[in-house]
Amino acid sequence: MEFNGNSLIELGYRSAKWFKEAISHINENQLDENQITAYLKQFKQPELIPLHETAKDFVINIRAEHESENDNVEKVINTMKVLMKTPTLVAGAVMPDACPTGPVGQIPVGGVVVAKNAIHPGFHSADICCSVMLTDFGKADPKEVLDAAHSITHFGYGGRPRGEQMEMSQELMDAFRVNDFLNDEKLISIARSHMGTQGDGNHFLFVGISKNTGNTMLVTHHGSRAPGAALYDKGMKVANKFRIENSPETLRENAWIPFESEEGKSYWEALQLIRTWTKENHTSIHDATLNKLGIEKEDRYWNEHNFVFKDGDLFYHAKGATPLDDKFMPDITGPRLIPLNMAEPVLIVQGKTNERNLGFAPHGAGRNFSRTQHKKSLAHKTIEEVFEEETKGLDIRFFSNEIDISELPTAYKSAKNVRAQIEEYGLCKVLDEVMPYGCIMAGDVQKNAPWKKKKKFRKA
Repeated sequence: MEFNGNSLIELGYRSAKWFKEAISHINENQLDENQITAYLKQFKQPELIPLHETAKDFVINIRAEHESENDNVEKVINTMKVLMKTPTLVAGAVMPDACPTGPVGQIPVGGVVVAKNAIHPGFHSADICCSVMLTDFGKADPKEVLDAAHSITHFGYGGRPRGEQMEMSQELMDAFRVNDFLNDEKLISIARSHMGTQGDGNHFLFVGISKNTGNTMLVTHHGSRAPGAALYDKGMKVANKFRIENSPETLRENAWIPFESEEGKSYWEALQLIRTWTKENHTSIHDATLNKLGIEKEDRYWNEHNFVFKDGDLFYHAKGATPLDDKFMPDITGPRLIPLNMAEPVLIVQGKTNERNLGFAPHGAGRNFSRTQHKKSLAHKTIEEVFEEETKGLDIRFFSNEIDISELPTAYKSAKNVRAQIEEYGLCKVLDEVMPYGCIMAGDVQKNAPWKKKKKFRKA
């Protein structure tokens, strides 16, 4: 009787790439039962890794301040309870700005989880190294800074057109080419064209005045753009292969790459290179604005809030959480940044690891409702009325010239409540506030998207 895949499964083996080779060898050589047993020893598979029977403990640094927040907080806690059954996890925490991002079991924004010897691409998501940079422009006129930055930055889909691209360092391109995940000429080409771009969604360019010094500050918020998204896609594919082989009970979005594996080491290096690219991206916009105004910077801070941080064999995954502990970012000096919304100050903070924060603070104000829900709640008003009410006294601009009401202040949680919970739970200390002058965001990029214009042209 011909030996086949079902024969291997009956012997207790799980479906694997080597099945085809083994079946062919056994049939061609007409191995008997003892010979088959001896031959298959080389393909011994590890025991499957089960989920934790009960969820690992996590700290809850959030509570509903209003009836409208009850559903959000309940969903965040429920998703963490499922998430914390993932086999690699040993600890977790939820920040005051937390909100769910997908199905139950998926890490929420404002979630921090600690994995042992494992990197989970799904925990940093496609927006790897989403981060904020602040540059102190001294006593420069905030309008002049915002105008100059507006003429330099780039929001929306895709990269900059040829002739308008900002330079990506040769050293970084060379480093991409020696990494297994990033050695992809298409990816490198995209990384070059996306340098100096900020994308869309909640990414922004903010100008304000320091409460302490009166100096004008420029703050940018964006992540690693398309090159980061490409790395995430590759990382998820590798992680899912390990999941199928080692822990099929684990949810697909919670799959991990073992750090000790060749792929794990390479992925960790790729994350550091994407981090370098993102910091370079922020720097290019800030330096170009300084150069246009002929100003020397007085100070600069930068920190990511969507990344993986290593401490020995523990990997701290922050999905929208600001790292406070210097051990997470030994190359960074100075305080950290927490933006709230375009009408509220950007907080300049510092803090240390304690039993509640795991070394992290919130990254912003978070959302109680989806963009669609928020827009529906304002349907009784015109877009212009909403904009006028929520941006009084501020210089608010949308790069696409299309107002996006899902990014206006009421789209987010109460900044006052988030700040109160930061203090209540002892997460960090506010050192200074950058009081808002104005802000640039992408705007409603869907309204006149290039592909929609093409469709209209075809119909015509």
